[in-house]
Amino acid sequence: MTRPLPRGGTLLLASIAGTAIANNYAIQPELTTVAADLGVPLAVIGLVPTAALTGCMTGFALLLPLTDRLAANRLVGGQLTALAAALALAAAAPGAGVLLAAYLLIGATASVAAQAGSIAGRHAPTGRRGTGVATVAAGMSAGILLSRLAGGALSGVIGWRRMLLVFAALALLGAIAAATLLPRQRPHAERGYRAALASLPPLLHRFPELRRAVAVGGLWYFAFNLIWVTLALALARPPHSLGPGAIGLYGLAGLLGFAALPLTGRLTDRYAPATVITASMLAAAAGTALLVTGLGSPPVTALGLAVFDAGCFAAQAANQSRIIALAPDRAGSLSSVYLVLYFTSGAVGTAVAAPLLDALGWRGISLTALAALLLAAAVGSRSLRVPADGPAPAGPRAAGAGSSTPVRRSRL
Repeated sequence: MTRPLPRGGTLLLASIAGTAIANNYAIQPELTTVAADLGVPLAVIGLVPTAALTGCMTGFALLLPLTDRLAANRLVGGQLTALAAALALAAAAPGAGVLLAAYLLIGATASVAAQAGSIAGRHAPTGRRGTGVATVAAGMSAGILLSRLAGGALSGVIGWRRMLLVFAALALLGAIAAATLLPRQRPHAERGYRAALASLPPLLHRFPELRRAVAVGGLWYFAFNLIWVTLALALARPPHSLGPGAIGLYGLAGLLGFAALPLTGRLTDRYAPATVITASMLAAAAGTALLVTGLGSPPVTALGLAVFDAGCFAAQAANQSRIIALAPDRAGSLSSVYLVLYFTSGAVGTAVAAPLLDALGWRGISLTALAALLLAAAVGSRSLRVPADGPAPAGPRAAGAGSSTPVRRSRL
């Protein structure tokens, strides 16, 4: 039997998730300074965010499944210690090669943020899984939203190298807290690590609801990246011609999405996750519809972005809750498959953003995102009725076993 987290354990995991994932973004405001200090072209240092993302996706694929095999205190504590070491390596980097290698490691170990969400969901009390996952998601969102602000402010006062050491110290503090407070219970693992990795792709065949979650999540994350990447490009061009500071202010619209997450958790615990996801996608679509009107009115644009972000953040928390509910004992493996494909969809949205903006303009971009969100709502509404605290199935036909809730089956 899985033991619940100690008092304050979910908040600890939320803090760990936020401070860990922030390391992928905190250095970005200082990339120009880093390039000058290391005496290399900005184009080379510009690969740092790519290295962090590549490392993070590698961590999702190779490290996230370890939540099904290792005790939470050892896994999280060990990974945060490794993150601190990688940050110290980056702080001492004599050249671009070492810095890029360090950020591959930083990205991989920062994937502990996703492990925190799986652990919170697995150890949540009955009827509280959605709240637990949403709380950790809120911490992760706060880390992403505030990371560039904190990194830039610290770097301006103490320099980028010492800024990285501050984040390394935070990681070490998190490691000590995790090793002391998180559950020491080791999950029961029926197979070795290699076999567990080999079993990841077949999970898509075994769990129809995982396929649906990947499809829905991939659609909205494609739309999310498409909107935010092209927004910066469009606002920098005539007739708007805004500077980086003014463009950055639009990012504050994401705070509504962050604020919506606690409510999302409670709704997911009360209603079927599919209902929350569908409503969230329709809300995101409504926000995108405002963006279709153009960027000429900053208040309308900000409102559209706020509603769009809130819908996407809410849907993500509900989607991860239902993925964990499919088989809590394999939460790490299921989340690994989901997040790798989820971030791949986001990378596609990022890659096609500039070409599509040139070809279609802002209105065409907004309509493309709107179509993706409406398709996600349609797919999500036909989802299997698996509650956020549903039973662990023994196979693809057991998704509703042990529950009095009717299961409506349909093909993806």
